[in-house]
Amino acid sequence: MRRRPSLKWQNLHIPSHIILGVWSLVVLFPLWVMLINSFKDRLSIYQNPFGLPKKWNISNYGVVLSDGDFLGYFKNSLVAVVLSLVILLLAGALASYALANWRGRISRALYFFFIAGMMLPIKIASIRLLELVKLLGLLNTIWALIPIYVAMGLPVAIFVLTEFIRAVPYELTEAAVIDGAGRFGILARIIAPLLRPALATVAIYNLVPYWNDLWFPLIFINDDRAKTVLLGVTRLFGQYQTDWSKVLAVLTLSAIPVIALYLTASKQFIKGLTAGAIKG
Repeated sequence: MRRRPSLKWQNLHIPSHIILGVWSLVVLFPLWVMLINSFKDRLSIYQNPFGLPKKWNISNYGVVLSDGDFLGYFKNSLVAVVLSLVILLLAGALASYALANWRGRISRALYFFFIAGMMLPIKIASIRLLELVKLLGLLNTIWALIPIYVAMGLPVAIFVLTEFIRAVPYELTEAAVIDGAGRFGILARIIAPLLRPALATVAIYNLVPYWNDLWFPLIFINDDRAKTVLLGVTRLFGQYQTDWSKVLAVLTLSAIPVIALYLTASKQFIKGLTAGAIKG
């Protein structure tokens, strides 16, 4: 009689774990190379780019933090990204709440109008955006990036948040209306707590392109005092040679906020991604 495999082995999903393990190595390998090479000198990087440094050189970080203005660049990036995310989440939640509760042809047209922004890259309008930023007097300031970033992330925010709000049981909002709560009261007390996974998903999804954006800072900002981290890194690229150890040290420091935010909100992010897969 053939022995059936135990339930324990049936639930392991070994092929899935193998695929995820290989994919994790593919994703982590560039981070590993960036980290270990940031502790090497310039010659050691070319001699052994993938191995551990023979002598750990932490002076690269000291030079970057003391000689350059990278703390100022870091502050500029942090201000632009944080304000953009706050405005995006607030505007996206309000717009999604309105679109989810307003049923009609006009609301559907507005919803698809926002969704169409996911298919049109905003970079194709760079010249017009430059003219608009110059007209508003925001050129060479980090404030020029905030409306651009909000416009970049709004279609995805409305797409995700609207579906979450529509999935909220109508009985909850109906009970709140009976208790005398208004529209904003329902949004603040009932909808907003339930939206935390979706808000975390939208925030992390937009954080990476915001923080790693080089295109719009390169177009809008020439003043050194308003440059972002990645735009400041370009100062380390020379015409004939580049100090890659210092470049990788700056990139390692710039990756810390993204990783820290993901680790902080990872549970909410995963809930937001899998919420639609466990319904029905």
